[in-house]
Parts: sequence; C-alpha cells; structure tokens
Amino acid sequence: MADLLRPALATTRLCAGWGDTQVISDVSIALPTAQLLAVLGRNGVGKSTLLATIMGRATRHSGGVHLLGQAIERLPIFARAQLGIGYVPQERDIFPSLTVRENLLVAARNPAESAPYWTLERVLDLFPRLGERLRNGGHQLSGGEQQMLSIGRALMGNPGLLLLDEPMEGLAPVIVEQLLGAIHRLREESDMAILLVEQHIDLALEFTDRVIVLDRGAVVYDNQDGAAKPDRARIEELAGVSAQE
Repeated sequence: MADLLRPALATTRLCAGWGDTQVISDVSIALPTAQLLAVLGRNGVGKSTLLATIMGRATRHSGGVHLLGQAIERLPIFARAQLGIGYVPQERDIFPSLTVRENLLVAARNPAESAPYWTLERVLDLFPRLGERLRNGGHQLSGGEQQMLSIGRALMGNPGLLLLDEPMEGLAPVIVEQLLGAIHRLREESDMAILLVEQHIDLALEFTDRVIVLDRGAVVYDNQDGAAKPDRARIEELAGVSAQE
C-alpha cells in the first residue's frame, strides 16, 4: 500500500522555464497520494511548463521536486519515469511507426510496491477501442484514439503519479465522455495521485475539489488541499476559464 501520510508529489519554491527564460516562479504545491489536483489558468501562464518541469523536460532554475519524499529535481527523465511518474503531454508523443500493441508494451514496467498493477489487459479494459486497433500503427489512429493510447502507455509504466496535460482538449464530445469515464475509474480503482491541467472549470470540478490557479507563472489561488470548496467565481476571474461547451 502507498504511504498515505507523505505527499506523492511536492514542489518547493520551484522556478523553471525553457533555457534561460523563466516561466514559473516560486511554485510550491503538495499533492497527497490518491488525490487529484486540477491546475487551471489562461493559456501561456505556465501550466504545461509545470508538468514538464516535474517530468524533467523543462529547465529547472531553482527549487525542489520530491516524489514520495525523494528529491528528484536533478534526475534525468528516464529515472523519474522509473521511480513512478507517468506523463501524458499535450502532443501525445506516441510512436507513429509502431502498432498500438507495440506502443503499449514498449512502456511496460513492473510496478513499485505502492503502485497499481497495470497490464495490457487492464489498459484494454479501460480503453476497449484500443483493443480493436491493436495492429494499427500510431499514425492510423484518430486524435481521440491517440489520446487513449498516450494515457494507456503512461499507465503501462505503473506510475504512482500521473501527469495529464489537457487530455480532453480538441476532442469530440463522445471521446471526452469516454476519457472522463476512464479518469473516474482511475480514481476509484487505484491510489494513484493525478495532476491534471485543464481549461474548463466544469471538467476540473467533476473530478476534484482541489484546485490551484496559475497566473504569470505563480500560484494565485489554492483552496488548501480541498478543505474549502472551490470559489468558482474567483477561479473564473483569475483563470479566465470557461464551462465546457
């Protein structure tokens, strides 16, 4: 069982960006095991950079990143993945020349003691559509199928922390509903921590009462681990986010 007393993820006064350009400043968050934290904010305020920094893709300028109490800010990307971080970027980054099966199996990793055990069969149960496309190449999939594959591939690494960067953006409503159902199942069937970047407040609040808002790279709203109900009017004012259309 995961240690529910330690945060799955903690950042301390994290400053980062791309090269010499700083995008996020003094971001301190703590995400407990088995909790979903939604990150809201206008385009360009640093939401994706925050996830990329946690994964090791962006340039950390200062501050710390801890995974279950272990400092990881100096580790390379592959080492962070091995320690239990699953990452689903906006670009999806699937392998177009590999089949669906190969995309999934290439990421397979035995779980840590604290992680759920995700197998090919479990991923296909979560996303039946992928089972119908196992022999198709990544380049033959629709946008929604590619997103399912990207999430499924991250799960095959058996993460204790899952980073989702706007997973519903630009997808058809029927696909959004399927992804919503999948994320609900992830919350119900595991104690995985999830950090979700989202544009639509309705989608974010469907999963969690814990919300932070970024503006100009800094945290300007945090309802303290979900202890207080999100102030919807304040969030909309700060983030410029909208209801799902």
